[in-house]
Amino acid sequence: MRRFTEILTHPGSAHKDEFLACCLLATVHEAPIFRREPKQADLDNPATAVVDVGGEDDAPRGNFDHHQFPKDHTPICSLSLVLMDLGLYDDAKLYCDWLEVAEWFDTRGPVETAAWLGVERALLAKMNSTVDLTLLRRFAGMSEIRAGEPMWEVMRWVGGDMIGYLRSLREKLNEIGRLSEIWEIPHESEDFRVLFLPRADHFSEDASAGLARYASGLPDDKQVIAMVYPDRRGAGFALSRYNDDLRMDFTRISAEPDVHFAHARGFVAKTSATDLGRVRELLAISRLEQ
Repeated sequence: MRRFTEILTHPGSAHKDEFLACCLLATVHEAPIFRREPKQADLDNPATAVVDVGGEDDAPRGNFDHHQFPKDHTPICSLSLVLMDLGLYDDAKLYCDWLEVAEWFDTRGPVETAAWLGVERALLAKMNSTVDLTLLRRFAGMSEIRAGEPMWEVMRWVGGDMIGYLRSLREKLNEIGRLSEIWEIPHESEDFRVLFLPRADHFSEDASAGLARYASGLPDDKQVIAMVYPDRRGAGFALSRYNDDLRMDFTRISAEPDVHFAHARGFVAKTSATDLGRVRELLAISRLEQ
């Protein structure tokens, strides 16, 4: 794999897209970051990553700018381009819910972004915190950021967490795709579907953490309203709503002898039952009448 020996982005005010793009590049390439205007030699040097400046989208040459795109171009920013280069963009677009908002904000501005989201513009400012403001302000005030310095180490944490999240989630989703089943549960009101993840040898203990994400990617004709997955504290299973679907109320099984926990708000329950027929029965009982 090619290695960048330095990362270059523009001076002046800093924004989330180039900050996060530099975080990813610092994590992968462990290179210093310089905040200055690029020269042609920088753009021509394949060992220099030029981010959010320079007027070129040319990943093989290490250039990641979006400002030259026409105004009606699909909203993408420098972070998008770096994610594409790392082969992580498709998963990031699916599983980093904030990414599309960041793309819109950087390319369309707050007024159009607020309209696209269907909220008042003032709400966007209310979503910022001192974490966002301090990191970007400190980043904007630096001309060089090198390994071992506090900012560089924080940026590597941020980039490492993002890359780790996306790669580990992809592994979990692939694992869930191999193992899971969709159950069709008959019910007098209306038949319904449940995503079932069995207990298996060599199964990642926290693979169930990606179950809702997997369910969100199911086609319309396979949409589910509940999930069943191994209980990490026992030999049985956990039963939960998918997307907080109120058609399932697990308080309805709280008195069952093999149910040792049912949350008072009805969104999850735990059963010691290992017989899958019995688990299906508990699901059917939990389904509300229309």
